Amino acid sequence: MLEVQNLAARRGHITLFDQVSFRLEAGEALIITGPNGTGKTTLLRMLAGLSHPLSGKMFWQGMELRPFDPLLRSNVNFAGHAPALKDELTAEENLEILVRLAGEHVSQKMMREALSQVALGARLTVPARVLSQGQRRRIGLARLALVPRVLWVLDEPVTALDPAGIALLGEMMSAHIQRGGSVIAATHQALSLPNARAFSFQ
Repeated sequence: MLEVQNLAARRGHITLFDQVSFRLEAGEALIITGPNGTGKTTLLRMLAGLSHPLSGKMFWQGMELRPFDPLLRSNVNFAGHAPALKDELTAEENLEILVRLAGEHVSQKMMREALSQVALGARLTVPARVLSQGQRRRIGLARLALVPRVLWVLDEPVTALDPAGIALLGEMMSAHIQRGGSVIAATHQALSLPNARAFSFQ
């Protein structure tokens, strides 16, 4: 599905990483670990089509990708470290905006069902500013369920989630993989996923 060859990245005059190569097949997960500042987020943004490497090549289903290639971005569901919510909007309004920004249109019923599935059914009309950090992260989980993309690229997805939220995320990722989708996740915490491999920055 996705192949990268000899990717390199630099921040200022510092090389974050180079010679990064791997393949990801349909129905697989890649768990990226490593200390802070080693380039995990930088790599994920490249894999999501949001930035480009200093050098190296990327291929999607055998086709070489250009920088910021819309082919890659149209197949990737990216969730960054920050939940990217507007504090003055409700949970439901934020979810609607996130879904529309991804080019999808779903009914209000589907959005409310997705929020209920992530335990926010009683918080639909609550402004995001009064939600806990874990509840804010759950809005992002609802977005994953509503935006159909074959590759999920997740940056520290368990941050601020309680044990129930972590279990819910694990179930969602496992179900996605078992349906033939793929997951790339950078994390400091262990994730138990089917068909998972590890890639570590030193």
